[in-house]
Amino acid sequence: MKIAVLPGDGVGHEIIPEAVKVLQAVAKGHFVLDLEYGHIGMSGVQAAGKPLPDETDALAKRADAILFGAIGGPEYEQWIRTNKVRSGLLQLRSNLGLNANLRPIKLFPELASVSTLKPQVIEGLDLLILRELSSDIYFGEPRGPVQNASGERESINTMRYTESQIRAIGHVAFKTARQRKSKVCSVDKANVLETMQLWRDVMTEVGAEYPDVELTHLYVDVAAMMLMRAPTRFDVIVTGNMFGDILSDEAAMLVGSLGMLPSASLAPDGRGLYEPIHGSAPDIAGKDIVNPCAMILSAAMMLRHSFNREQDAQRIEHAVRSVVGRGLRTADIMDTDSRLVGTKEMGDAIAAAIPT
Repeated sequence: MKIAVLPGDGVGHEIIPEAVKVLQAVAKGHFVLDLEYGHIGMSGVQAAGKPLPDETDALAKRADAILFGAIGGPEYEQWIRTNKVRSGLLQLRSNLGLNANLRPIKLFPELASVSTLKPQVIEGLDLLILRELSSDIYFGEPRGPVQNASGERESINTMRYTESQIRAIGHVAFKTARQRKSKVCSVDKANVLETMQLWRDVMTEVGAEYPDVELTHLYVDVAAMMLMRAPTRFDVIVTGNMFGDILSDEAAMLVGSLGMLPSASLAPDGRGLYEPIHGSAPDIAGKDIVNPCAMILSAAMMLRHSFNREQDAQRIEHAVRSVVGRGLRTADIMDTDSRLVGTKEMGDAIAAAIPT
């Protein structure tokens, strides 16, 4: 398994070693890991003067999969604005054609008390947010500062989607739903945005090709409300880049913490990048308190989607649940009956819990 390992910035340097530790425990006696490390984000700027160094881009393109930590922070964001370049992660997604972002929102019953919602609202929660990743307002042109005739500062970002982009993510949604509960909810803002009117039209057309899958539509504001009110009604939520970014962070509160949510970004050719949905968290970086579970569960998704090793993916997921069930918790998922542990101790416990 040729894996590009990109810790990035902030807590990325703490969670990546724990995921690698767990992967090595799973691999022992079963498969061989070929890990190669690279820089991205502010570490890329410091190493090569750009957020996505050429060496990292080449490394990612020749790898079978990419294990990614996090990028960001005030220094990085200021550098991006000053130099007027796109984030290294956005460049990487574009260069690799990563158009489908899978964000599973699944509650470990042992963490029901950590959620801010009532247990009866989230009992049995298991949904998937499928976020289109290659277009929308994050990539649309024109963008940036524009000349204002009155002399007032003004800037613009453009929400754009082509029919083919919507159709591609639509097929991913319906095929994925067939492996789950055969329900797709397409989330848009078609009542006010022409781009989203096209989204709804194309999703409806794609849905007609899957008569065995139920298709519903919700406006994004209603979907945000329903995620808090009745989240178990959902199976697969498919939505655009920006809405998916926001809704998946909201959904993190259903399971108690962003630190429990992994993700997979997949290209049509099967290439995948795997990362937790949380950011670089510079305020807690270097303190051995960040939750490594999302990163470790992202490694499980990598085994499942890039290497077709379902049993090994489940070994990791069972180990995470076992450790959490024993009451070992990082600060973000603590409750009254738990024992507080740090990042490294949590990783060690999960690695030790991997069944042979």
